[in-house]
Parts: sequence; C-alpha cells; structure tokens
Amino acid sequence: MKKKPLILVSNDDGIDAPGLHMMVKSLKRIARVAVVAPSIQQSAIGHAITVRTPLRAYKFHRNGTLFGYAVDGTPADCVKLGIRTLLKEKPALVMSGINDGLNTAVNVIYSGTVSAATEGTILGIPSISVSLEYTREPNFETAAKVAVTFAKFVLQYGLPEDTILNVNVPAISANKIKGIKYTRQGRSRWDDEFYQRKDPKNKDYYWLAGKMHILDRDEDVDQIALKSGYVSVTPIHFDLTHHQYLEMMRIEWNGKFKLKL
Repeated sequence: MKKKPLILVSNDDGIDAPGLHMMVKSLKRIARVAVVAPSIQQSAIGHAITVRTPLRAYKFHRNGTLFGYAVDGTPADCVKLGIRTLLKEKPALVMSGINDGLNTAVNVIYSGTVSAATEGTILGIPSISVSLEYTREPNFETAAKVAVTFAKFVLQYGLPEDTILNVNVPAISANKIKGIKYTRQGRSRWDDEFYQRKDPKNKDYYWLAGKMHILDRDEDVDQIALKSGYVSVTPIHFDLTHHQYLEMMRIEWNGKFKLKL
C-alpha cells in the first residue's frame, strides 16, 4: 500500500488555535500530518526569525494524544526548525492556517500565516496559506474543506518554484460561496491610529488601531472577489523587485544619476 504524503502544518495564531485544529483534522483524511506551530499568538509578525535567543520546542498534547510541537518562536521559525530538525522526513507540502482573519492586499506583508508558507517555499517545498474572513464566531469547516481541495491539487500537480498559494475564504456558509476567483494581490493602505493610555503606574502606552482602505475596484483583486462571495486564490512570490521600473531606471537614469562619494 502506498504511503500517504506528509504535510507540515503551521500558523501564526498559535498551536491552540481552532483554525489550526480544524485544518489538521481535515488534512488527516488525505495525508500524514505533522504540526509545528508557535506556542503563543504570533499574528502580524511577518517573516521574522529568531537569531539572538535560543529556540525551544515542546511536545504538545491534545486530549491526551501527541498533537505536534509548540515552538517559542515565529511562524517562519516553526517551519524552518520543523523541516531542518524536528521532522525525520521532508514534507511534500507545507500548509499554514487556517488564519482567523483575511490575508489580502497589504496584509500579506505583515502576515505570519503567509510567512510560514513563504518559508516552506524558500526551503523548496510547495506551500499554501489559508485564511478565513474574521467574524466574532468563526466557522472553520468550510475553509478546511477549501484547504483540503487545494492540498490535494498541489500534491498532484505541484507549484512553480518560488510560488506560494495565498488562499482566502469569505465568512459565509458553503452553499453561498459562488466559486473560486484566481486573483492578484490588491492595493490597500492602513489609516493607523494609536490610542494613548496610562498603565497602573501612570506611564504612557500606545495601542494600535486603524482601518484598511482598499484601493482597487476590479473583480480580479483578492479583496473584491471575497466581497463578491468567492474564494480568492493568489499566486505570490518573494521577489520584491519592481521589474518594470528597473528597466526604466536602466534607460532613464543612465547618464543622469551620478554617485558622489
């Protein structure tokens, strides 16, 4: 009998997060699953890695059964440590999520969920991040079904080198989802606001809040597709070069820009 593929699962909401548990439960129907996830909440930490302090990994049990490893580090730490050290076998796929909140537009830059998948891709393994639109009482079942569907497809067909699938699911019932939209990452900005408050010792501290503004209106954009009732899937990669402007620089800057030392 052919052995099932191994999937490494991580997230940024922490190893206790219900979205992670739901995805693991669903993925176990099609694969062997190894969990290496942060011991505590690590949302919006981006692709940070721990270099100045040692990492510690603990076996984490759930309902008396070994569930995986909890790491006192970032999502990228978890994937790196899992693949390089903790797992005895290289996984066929890395899955990150299910995040409690969308990772679209500029949030992709901040997201620990996306960064866990990015780290898997850096290490040469096809990787998928999955996020669910935030609600007060999230239901991760539909998003877990979506995650399994994409996992099965990527296990069979693979992904291009240096490419992550960023999947976002609207917080609506399964029968209301209209289908899948293959989207580009949208443009957005945060109107940040810091609330100034006093701690018990009367010292100032600041609490970040704000609202994200979507700058696109096209249906092929991640956030717009979600608002229209579609699952959004965006292929992203970590080459941050503005290639079009680079070509313009080589033509227009040449002869104009002088380096003065």
